Amino acid sequence: MRGEAGDTGGAEAAARRPAYRRIVEALSDSLASGALPEGAVLLEGPLAALFGSSRQPVRQALSELEQQGLVRRFDGRGVLAGQAGEPLRLDLSRAQVGADRSAETPGRPSDDLYYQMERELLERAMFGRFRVSELALARAFSIGRLSARELLLRAKAAGLTEKRDAHWWTVPLDERRLADLYDLRLLLEPAALRLAAERLPDPVLQQAQARLRAAERRFPRLLKRELDMLEEDLHVTLLRFCPNGEFVEALGRARASFVCGKHLQQFLCGPGTTDPFLGEHAAILGALAAGDGPAAAEALAEHLAASREKGCERLATHRRNARPPALAYVAD
Repeated sequence: MRGEAGDTGGAEAAARRPAYRRIVEALSDSLASGALPEGAVLLEGPLAALFGSSRQPVRQALSELEQQGLVRRFDGRGVLAGQAGEPLRLDLSRAQVGADRSAETPGRPSDDLYYQMERELLERAMFGRFRVSELALARAFSIGRLSARELLLRAKAAGLTEKRDAHWWTVPLDERRLADLYDLRLLLEPAALRLAAERLPDPVLQQAQARLRAAERRFPRLLKRELDMLEEDLHVTLLRFCPNGEFVEALGRARASFVCGKHLQQFLCGPGTTDPFLGEHAAILGALAAGDGPAAAEALAEHLAASREKGCERLATHRRNARPPALAYVAD
């Protein structure tokens, strides 16, 4: 049996293990492996969301890591990973902090469950606003109620769900909203990238280029989490170095557009479809590596304009030829 539905000895042992201890071990492993870069800013709120916990276990874990000399305080909110490097304000992923590995232990939802739910909710959201039952989601995926809530919170961060009057709902996503989201990104992302270009640490840019080269070798046989990382690198991580915090905050609202594009390509065009987005990403990263911020910004604007056109056409096609899927955890 999957997840929290099984009452094995391993699950009981995991339940007895303090939450902060799992966070300490995950962050320690990520620092040792290099997945969590030196100087990354660690904030209680974002870490709590990534690990699906409250702030208290995160606070306790950071305190213990500080005593071990694995993190350090600095003049700002939070702590810095490691003992070297300038502060790096990154939008850290679950993989970078080790939350994806802890999710594979008994009692935690896996990334595969999240991607399944993300796709299903997106397909419903294309046809309007629907109520989502947290309890029914837990039963459908054979997980616990807290794990179901964690999945829905991740979907909320991606712009797919929202909570109103103590209930979860899908956020409608039609061609008009998708176009509006892309318009927002076209206004802000190129400007943010131009400002971020001179502040990008070499290791961050090199890591993004390495991931893209690996994806080019394997394309089109890419996992959903790989597509996620490529999008995160270009449209989230690099833009976090923009000194204008208002730009970065506003762009969080547009995340649903690249979640939508990723799934639309797969279930409308098929997994073997060749899409030029990898080449477009390469052009942007290449301009950044050459120190040409304006050229990178221009290439990003062209990439977003092409993505807007393709995304809206694919969404319109899907809405004409499909019906909302029946889901046990979504009310009709």
